Amino acid sequence: MTRPVKWISAVALFLFACNHGTPEIEALPYYASADFTPHWIDKSSNEINSIPQIAPFVLLNQNGDTITEKNFAGKIYVADFIFTSCGGICPNMTSNMRKVQAAFKDDGEVLLLSHSVTPELDSIAVLKSYAARNEVIPGKWHVVTGEREMIYELARSSYFADEDLGLPREDNDILHTENFFLIDRQRRIRGVYNGVMPAEIAHLLEDIAALKKEAAL
Repeated sequence: MTRPVKWISAVALFLFACNHGTPEIEALPYYASADFTPHWIDKSSNEINSIPQIAPFVLLNQNGDTITEKNFAGKIYVADFIFTSCGGICPNMTSNMRKVQAAFKDDGEVLLLSHSVTPELDSIAVLKSYAARNEVIPGKWHVVTGEREMIYELARSSYFADEDLGLPREDNDILHTENFFLIDRQRRIRGVYNGVMPAEIAHLLEDIAALKKEAAL
C-alpha cells in the first residue's frame, strides 16, 4: 500500500503558509519518521539537529567497489530499494530512476543509489549485468549489495522504508517499497515519492533543482 505522502505534504504546506507566510520555493521539508510527516525548519534553528541522518554504511556496487556514506559527502542523492529478479514494480522504478539519471547526467552534485533487498541473490556479477541492461552510468548511479542485515537496518531505521506500518516483520520477509527518497547534503530525507508514477518523478526532478538552490544559499 502506498502511503499518501503528497496530500499530507500539501495540507502541511497550506497550514505552514497560513501561519508563517509562503515558504521560499527553495525550502523543502524534512522527514524524520515512518509516517512521513513533513517538517519545515529554518536552517538556523536548533530544531534541525533533531532530524536524523541516514546512518553510515558499507556496501559494494555493481563494479565491486566499496561504497560508503563518504561517497555521498556533500552530494544530493536519490535512493530506492529493489531486487533484480523482481517482475513487479522494480522494472518501472528502475526505468524512472534512469530518467532521473538522464536529467542530471552531467551534474556532479546529484547521485543515485539503488539497494538490493535480496543481496543473497544479487551478487556483484548479477548487479553488473543489471546495471548494463539499464544503462547505469558508473560513478553516477550505484547499484549496491552487501550484508542483508545492514541493508534492512538502513531501509527500516534510516529510510523508514517499510510498507506495513505497525505490523510485526520477520527477519526473512523481503522488504519492498516503491518509494524514492531524496537525500540532502547532510544525509537527511527531504522528499518521498512514488517511484512508479510519472507525475511523482516530475515532482522529484523539480525538488532536486530546488534543493540545489537551497544548498547554494
